[in-house]
Amino acid sequence: MNIKIICVGKLKEKYFKQGIAEYAKRMSKFAKFQIVEVPDEKAPESLSNAEMANVMEKEGARILDKIKDRDYVYALAILGEERSSEEFAAEIDKLTTYGHSDIDFVIGGSLGLAPEVLKRADTQISFGRFTLPHQLMRLVLTEQVYRAFMINIGSPYHK
Repeated sequence: MNIKIICVGKLKEKYFKQGIAEYAKRMSKFAKFQIVEVPDEKAPESLSNAEMANVMEKEGARILDKIKDRDYVYALAILGEERSSEEFAAEIDKLTTYGHSDIDFVIGGSLGLAPEVLKRADTQISFGRFTLPHQLMRLVLTEQVYRAFMINIGSPYHK
């Protein structure tokens, strides 16, 4: 199984990198895990709607370039469907049982995900209506994927 997180921008904070590395190491017995960073589009602080659409379109094209045709894609979106950890674990288990060995998670930039990326996604998932920094979301997502594997093997980690 291959798990890939595709995200906009670079992760600079050492403490986030360390946390992600720890969960990636733990996850290595279940799946090949990688994070793919695509460059964020440089833009001024205040943008018109057309400029925002242009930024999202460019970032979206970079994201889509990293997704293979057969990949199962989760787009992280505030308006996506919320799941419990147990529901998420069951979903991952079902995907792998039915031949989806390549699963991608997409985290957009500060403006969100382009409509083209949302359209390509097989499902949209939300971690709640809070707005979280993209860097923190990478860590939270990595931990939840690891937790899903632990739930699926019946580990007490989840309790």
